[in-house]
Amino acid sequence: MFNNLTDKFDTIFRKLKGHGKLNEQNIKESLREVRRALLEADVNFRIVKNFINEVASKATGQDVLKSLTPGHQVVKIVHEQLIHLMGEKNFKVQFQSNRLNKIMVVGLQGSGKTTTCAKLASHFRKNKLEPVMVACDIYRPAAVHQLQVLGKQLDVPVISKEKSKNVLKIAKKALKETENSEKNVMIFDTAGRLHIDEKLMKELRDLKKLLKPDFIFFVADAMTGQDAVNIAKEFNDQLEFDGVILTKMDSDARGGAALSIKAVTGKPVSFVGTGEKIGDFEEFHPDRMASRILGMGDVLSLIEKAEAFVDMDEAEKLAKKLKKNQFTFTDFLGQLNQIKKMGPLDQLMGMIPGMNSKALKGLSADNKELKHIEAIIQSMTPRERDKPVLINGSRRLRIANGSGTSVQEVNRLLKQFEQMKKMMKKFSNPKFMKGNMMPF
Repeated sequence: MFNNLTDKFDTIFRKLKGHGKLNEQNIKESLREVRRALLEADVNFRIVKNFINEVASKATGQDVLKSLTPGHQVVKIVHEQLIHLMGEKNFKVQFQSNRLNKIMVVGLQGSGKTTTCAKLASHFRKNKLEPVMVACDIYRPAAVHQLQVLGKQLDVPVISKEKSKNVLKIAKKALKETENSEKNVMIFDTAGRLHIDEKLMKELRDLKKLLKPDFIFFVADAMTGQDAVNIAKEFNDQLEFDGVILTKMDSDARGGAALSIKAVTGKPVSFVGTGEKIGDFEEFHPDRMASRILGMGDVLSLIEKAEAFVDMDEAEKLAKKLKKNQFTFTDFLGQLNQIKKMGPLDQLMGMIPGMNSKALKGLSADNKELKHIEAIIQSMTPRERDKPVLINGSRRLRIANGSGTSVQEVNRLLKQFEQMKKMMKKFSNPKFMKGNMMPF
């Protein structure tokens, strides 16, 4: 996410920091490039204008111009303004512990509402809540079945009334079934609709009146950029939701919706979907997202993912091996299995300070590539895994044949492995991490 914008900002600010001294002219030139980058990222032009004006007024002050590190001070101001633009603090979903909590999920058809309901259910259950999902999409074929399949995968109950074509009756039935159960969070999946469809919008308003939900979330496809922002505004004018959930953020290299939606609707981005799997779902933190955009990484999110998926005892053993330069392909395979649970490799590496998208091009790997890597490692003998230096030409051919890959792929893996060893050894050094953790 934000790859294009991050690359452009990296180029702009490297050039800016290269000046020994700054004046109003070179700051103005840099901000002109920032403006162009934001517009190309599909950020609302009025928001861009206000953003640049705010940064310019602060960046051309004497405190910045006379600073020992003026370039870094300008980056700091941009960072602060990005946080302000996206909402200052993350949106906290706080439930009442002594009663049933209700959530409505609304949005356009095709935005990913049904999958988002399942992701919300999984997220809440990790926080020791007991969710139930309610199928209120009576218009899309197979919508109820899709929610039931997702519910079965998660072991979360789904309440539906497949023969009914009355959303309010379905909701009343669900409330009656749930009120005396141990469940404490109800998630209502509603049908996709256009804001100009008065009949269907009235149905949502009637459902809201019946349920008196604690939260209404508008689900928007991040790939649609300003269209998502404009439609969110129209929905909010008619329904007044509480927060936005942006889906397909992993596919959105621009990021215009995430940067614009709070300023246009007045409602914060609450969660983001970062992939197709149920676990590819994150709380939205404006400060962390601003750091990612500026290539400063997101260590806190990386730590949270690691705590959820990584065996800490194994991690300690691995750290000791790295220090002694004893990291092997056997260790690598074990780490790949843990990393696969955490999400795409390029997303994870992008959370490390100083790792921009250009630096990740040789190390990024999708699920297909990971399977090839596993097959290659599993085709090695135990001795070859522990001592890759033994892998000569004939061994490489045997490994390629055994894994169903090519010698070129085996060579590439061996090269990447050496790169990763060097990189991981760097990141195991506290001095390196301390030097790169500081954003300004």
